[in-house]
Amino acid sequence: MPDQPQNVLFLCTHNSARSILAEATLNHIGRGRFNAFSAGSRPREDQQPNPLGLQVLRNAGIPTDGLHCKSWDEFGKPGAPHMDLVITVCDNAAGEVCPFWPGQPATAHWGYADPSEGDGDEAQKLEAFRKTLHAIRHRLELLVNLPPTGVDKLTLQTRARALAAS
Repeated sequence: MPDQPQNVLFLCTHNSARSILAEATLNHIGRGRFNAFSAGSRPREDQQPNPLGLQVLRNAGIPTDGLHCKSWDEFGKPGAPHMDLVITVCDNAAGEVCPFWPGQPATAHWGYADPSEGDGDEAQKLEAFRKTLHAIRHRLELLVNLPPTGVDKLTLQTRARALAAS
C-alpha cells in the first residue's frame, strides 16, 4: 500500500448500525494506515446511529465522537475523499446499484445480520450488537495486518473479498 492512508468506505442501507461499527472500529485499530468512512444507500431523514451500537463501541473502548449517518451520495460528489476500498456490510446495500465512485476503488462484500432487528429485550439486542462488533473487528484486524507494501488495488480487492469467508 502507498505511504498515504487507504480510504475505506463501509456501506449499509440506513448507515445506523453495521457500517457505523465498521467505520469506528477501523479508525480505532487502523494504525494510521486507514481512514474509514461510512454511509447508507437510504438513510432515513434525521437518521442517527443506533444507541446500542454506540454503547457497544464505547464499552469496547472505541471512540464514537463524530459518528453520524449520511447518504452514500456524499462520497460521489466533487471534493469528496477518493476511496481505495468500498465494502458493503449488509446484503440489501450489496444488491443495490451504487453511485459512481471516483477513482474506481476496490470493492468487497462482508455480510452481517442486522443487530437492530429482532424482538429481544434490551440485553439480547445489546448482545447482538456486541457479536456483530466482534465479527467486524475480526475481519478488520486481518485487513489491518496485511503487509503495508506491495499491495496494489487488485490485490487489495482480492484480499478484502477473501476476508468475507473469515
